[in-house]
Amino acid sequence: MMNVDKTVIITGSSGGIGRALLENFCKEKFNIWACSREKNKEHSDFLNGLKKKANGFIKDLYFDFENTEDMKNAAQTIINSNEKIDGLINNAGTIHTALFQMTSVETFKKIFNINFFSQLHFTQYIIKNMIKNKSGSIVNISSTAAFDGVDGRVAYSSSKAAIVSATKVIASELAKFNIRVNAIAPGLTNTKMMNKNHSEENINKTLDKIPLKRIAEPKEIADATFFLISNKSSYITGQTLRVDGGME
Repeated sequence: MMNVDKTVIITGSSGGIGRALLENFCKEKFNIWACSREKNKEHSDFLNGLKKKANGFIKDLYFDFENTEDMKNAAQTIINSNEKIDGLINNAGTIHTALFQMTSVETFKKIFNINFFSQLHFTQYIIKNMIKNKSGSIVNISSTAAFDGVDGRVAYSSSKAAIVSATKVIASELAKFNIRVNAIAPGLTNTKMMNKNHSEENINKTLDKIPLKRIAEPKEIADATFFLISNKSSYITGQTLRVDGGME
């Protein structure tokens, strides 16, 4: 194993974009904390395959963002490792589809807790390490739904819009510690979550609005995310980059 001196934390690492992120950072010789909600054979096999060719370590952590104590313990495990944390990618998230009048307050709270509140809470723990080292880069995975009105996605869209707003504020506050904070807003991306939550008709309607006439592959989202984590974006903070094929 090579001497690797950069470490990144990736939440939601078992999903389509999460896996692409793992592959990207593995190739780029990062140590990786791969965070997922639950352990399963498919994901374990995938991680074991990456570990065999990794230049740095890949450590998997399992916790549910709805369980505050588990999330806190996971964050503490990372902090206690005494690794210098160079990057944090808040990629975990969930989706809900229902018309506004059919969306309960409980559902709003659940979606916001997973997509927004828990992400920020986790970040509060991790940035202690970054502040101590006076460096770091954070990327929050939002969605084009944060900007574009999508019927049936009021809870999801609102939670992703909140992430965009928080990104700007946190970036301003952490700049004095040389910590950059940005967001990625993917458009339709070829993942299990997209295919499960979008009908073929809905996908075709969206494709009509995309100049490139195709949906994104997870690697394309991962590539954009890597750019914002890396030093190649050293003068970029407080921004949200849409990766959507030019969606109108």
